Amino acid sequence: MIVLNCNNVDFSYGTETILNNVSFSLQENDKVGLVGVNGAGKSTLFKLIIGELRQENGEIFISKDLNVGYLKQNSALNSENTLWDELRDVFRELVDMEKSISRVEKEISSTKEQDKLESLMKEYSRLTERFSYLGGFEYNSRIRGVLRGLGFEEHEFEYKISILSGGQKTRLALAKVLLEEPDILMLDEPTNHLDISAVEWLEDYLKSYKKCLLIISHDRYFLDSVTSRTIEIENCTSTVYNCNYSNYVKQKAVNREIQEKHYTQQQKEIARQEAYIEQQRRWNRERNIIAAESRQKALDRMEKIEKPSELPSNIRIKFRQTLSSGNDVLDVEGVSKAFGNKEIFKDINFKIRKAEKVFLLGPNGCGKSTLLKILAGRLQATSGRYSYGAKVNLGYYDQEMSDLNENNTVLDEVWSVDQKLIQSEVRTALGAFLFTGEDVFKKISVLSGGEKSRVAMLKLIFSDANFIILDEPTNHLDINSREILEDALSDYEGTLLVVSHDRYFIDKLATRIIDIGTTPVVDCFGNYTYFTEHHKKNAATVSKEQPIISEAKQSHMATKEERSRIRKLEKQLSDTEKAIEKTEARLKEIEEEMVRVATDHQKLIELSEEQQQAQRKLEELYEVWAEVTEQLEA
Repeated sequence: MIVLNCNNVDFSYGTETILNNVSFSLQENDKVGLVGVNGAGKSTLFKLIIGELRQENGEIFISKDLNVGYLKQNSALNSENTLWDELRDVFRELVDMEKSISRVEKEISSTKEQDKLESLMKEYSRLTERFSYLGGFEYNSRIRGVLRGLGFEEHEFEYKISILSGGQKTRLALAKVLLEEPDILMLDEPTNHLDISAVEWLEDYLKSYKKCLLIISHDRYFLDSVTSRTIEIENCTSTVYNCNYSNYVKQKAVNREIQEKHYTQQQKEIARQEAYIEQQRRWNRERNIIAAESRQKALDRMEKIEKPSELPSNIRIKFRQTLSSGNDVLDVEGVSKAFGNKEIFKDINFKIRKAEKVFLLGPNGCGKSTLLKILAGRLQATSGRYSYGAKVNLGYYDQEMSDLNENNTVLDEVWSVDQKLIQSEVRTALGAFLFTGEDVFKKISVLSGGEKSRVAMLKLIFSDANFIILDEPTNHLDINSREILEDALSDYEGTLLVVSHDRYFIDKLATRIIDIGTTPVVDCFGNYTYFTEHHKKNAATVSKEQPIISEAKQSHMATKEERSRIRKLEKQLSDTEKAIEKTEARLKEIEEEMVRVATDHQKLIELSEEQQQAQRKLEELYEVWAEVTEQLEA
């Protein structure tokens, strides 16, 4: 059953078109990801669906008697409530029923009149049966389970909402909308402010959700895990893909390549037909004029293939080539940190060597960002020591972006890194980071979080650092920008130490993972997938002095396996390209034959059928080609 239908929806802010001809429908059990670059109109579409905004054209239909739940990026809560009371409000009917049952129980215990007692017993039976049917006996445990799942400790349940941080309020708002269980659940960036364990809990919860889900998220790992359909908002309009995020990316690339090829082929055919028409008209005999008019009518009837639209602008990042550091980059020995009597972490030990890409993991509150601040010289450790190796030039990206001077313009802030830079060089780099025209003269104080993060990253690029410490670098970045940053960091020849909750990002870049949220600390060589498969489940019992596979052996095994994989892929790519070349040649032959036998109706039918089969085969071959090429480039 269709629960939500958007049909040809348009919306603008003044003269700026935000959404144009957006159409899709959702079924009652759909789990759908809504994707697009920052500013594409995703949150605007959500506001149109819930009626907060009104579309200019088109229709939005929600099935009768269905309720919609919406988690905004900033949801309102009653600041005077405790966490527990706020979530208990979701079950107000059950709470009232509970009071009624308690009242009836008291009346039963004090009533001696038989008739009244029988009446009370019937009411008690009706109330308890209804209470049980609505989930009254488990609602308290559901509240507790959701709060715990989203990272709240038992002692925090009675905290007033007014003392919570912004991130905690976001988690509480998420807990509330989950417990409401609406027929259409709309979530805008639900994984913000969640650590990895909370995100994984949320994934499991949503995968078992029996109703309709529509999710805006930049967390690709999360989208792959939860969603089975994807709606893309690009260039103001929508495209629906019946697959999760990763498959959508592949399908989109294939579709675009096929569309570009078909468009190019058709443009060549149009040019050929127009040349023929022009030639016939120049000859200007009666039969030539008739032939020209006939071809012109055929050309007019031709269904034109649209030129693929321009892709959204991306951040283009290239880190400078830097002075190489020594092999020993960082040595951390027994570092501990406490604020007053509160111990954050204790006795952290690890070493980082040149060119490693190390990721620090652990739950919120275990001290990851605090440790980075200590290593970057922004905080003092309570005990322990750390030292940098020879020729280490440190760069630090702070998720709070506290290093930015709010009074500077964008241009001056980036230029302050190296006064020897010439203005054109800085302006070119800013343009690559989507700061064009007058944007470079904006004050830092008026920038959005995403814009500030791009300024901070650009400063880091100009810093010539050969060891970079990054604290949540993908926060505020859309998926396209995250992928550009991933590519740049993959090519970076220096050393990385990173804190991130983006598992896709970790999986692509990490050569080593250190989990400081366990006792003992787990130190694992490999990416996130390897970490989860071999270490995470047994993190509390695995010692870093006893790795499952030694670093040297693991490196040898990975290299051998990778070489074999690449050889197989290269052969498959070569075979596919030969098949594509052969099929394209046959298609060209068919086109020429169709011109020669234009008066043979039967032969034209046979050639047309063969042409369609060859075209389908070609599309399948391009799909295989795109997939193999992507695997080789990964």
